[in-house]
Amino acid sequence: MRSSKAQVAHHTGSITRRFFVGGVGALAAVPQTALAHKVQLPDRFLPQLVNSGRRDWAAGSVHVVPDDFFLYLMLQDGMAIRYGVGVGRKGLYEPGTFTVARKAKWPWWRPTNAMIRREPHKYARYKDGLKGGPKNPLGARALYLYDDAGRDTYLRIHGTNEPHTIGSAVSNGCARLTNEHVKDLYERVEIDARVHLYPKGSGA
Repeated sequence: MRSSKAQVAHHTGSITRRFFVGGVGALAAVPQTALAHKVQLPDRFLPQLVNSGRRDWAAGSVHVVPDDFFLYLMLQDGMAIRYGVGVGRKGLYEPGTFTVARKAKWPWWRPTNAMIRREPHKYARYKDGLKGGPKNPLGARALYLYDDAGRDTYLRIHGTNEPHTIGSAVSNGCARLTNEHVKDLYERVEIDARVHLYPKGSGA
């Protein structure tokens, strides 16, 4: 029977190998048109392989740097797949470290009670929820972030039907990608992955 340290090392090694072989190769093999969308994003917000310079960020972990509007999915030796994101507007962005406890395709959505109180004219009509689909604010995919006590934080990394908002701080606290890009991210992020949302102004 493996020791706990050996199990962790084996698990980390398998993630690293899988992301390096499958992740980078898959990104290189995807035609540009496969991740294209109607709204033309600046090149810096398109998914790309980068050297983050952060060897302390574990393979398989996700890091959102709000000041730069970037999300990094870590591979190994500081290499990462970087995506452009939109983040929470002033007063609603919530930094912290979380765990991906659930994933969903074309997820059901309901605004939080706080959202309904803040903007009843916009959200009260959805108090009973909205089924998944192209008009759903969570878009094509969602990663559900839980705290270390196993509670749903109501924070999500998700798609959006408003791709022009990538690179801006306009959401109710979640991080959003274009639907095309979140589909790609969704397939790469595993349940139990750690997600780090850095404070604004920290530079990570």
